[in-house]
Amino acid sequence: MTRCPECDAEIDLDEDEVEEGEILSCAECDAELEVTQTHPVHLIVISDDEDEEEEEDEEDSEEESSAEEEEEPEEAE
Repeated sequence: MTRCPECDAEIDLDEDEVEEGEILSCAECDAELEVTQTHPVHLIVISDDEDEEEEEDEEDSEEESSAEEEEEPEEAE
């Protein structure tokens, strides 16, 4: 019996039915899990931190662009 590394729920997996690199989902907490080992089955939580960091970087870039536009004086013709 394998346990979810996120919520510790039991996940019923057969070592012979999963492959390394396979992505699974925990029925209890909906965490995305990757099979890193098959004998015995070992799972890791796939982190969404990269996606969140990219979104934060995009937001920061937009804020900086807006700030730069505000700082530049408009030239009257």
